[in-house]
Amino acid sequence: MVSYRPIVISGPSGAGKSTLLKKLFADFPNQFGFSVSNTTRKPREGEVDGVHYNFTEVPVFQKMIENNDFVEWAQFSGNYYGTSVASVKKLTTGESKRIPILDIDLQGVLSVKKTDLDARYIFLSPPSIEELRQRLEKRGTETPESLQKRIDTASKELEESKKGIHDIIIVNDDLDKAYKELKEFIFKEDA
Repeated sequence: MVSYRPIVISGPSGAGKSTLLKKLFADFPNQFGFSVSNTTRKPREGEVDGVHYNFTEVPVFQKMIENNDFVEWAQFSGNYYGTSVASVKKLTTGESKRIPILDIDLQGVLSVKKTDLDARYIFLSPPSIEELRQRLEKRGTETPESLQKRIDTASKELEESKKGIHDIIIVNDDLDKAYKELKEFIFKEDA
């Protein structure tokens, strides 16, 4: 029997979450659904509204907060990000039920843990802060200030991850090994 418990994956920007999730979705296209988050930031080149994020104006997002429409939400780098209750429930109901995948930050993980979602938690870690810095620099999307902010946030997240918040920590020092660990955790019989 398939468990439709949400899978919450978190970790620093640049740890490889998107890469692993793309691989998972390609290998199992009918089993998982990506919970599309809302954000108030502007779309990056190639991002599509409703696919990568639900791009939302600040007043609308704030109204959704007031209405308790989010499982979790946070403010980062001056923008709001959140996972709506509707986006998670949409995946677990109807004919095409799927296991919801939530890609959220540590603050979001702590918020989800306060809900009745009965999620499973994965922390994806880079092998080191220096490796993370190199990955982020290769993207070419960061200013020196935003890069330092991401590195500072990553350092805090790595420290917090040692406190047992997640069910598993996967170190992404080898993509194939990390992907194997991810699949083994997700498809565990006793999930």
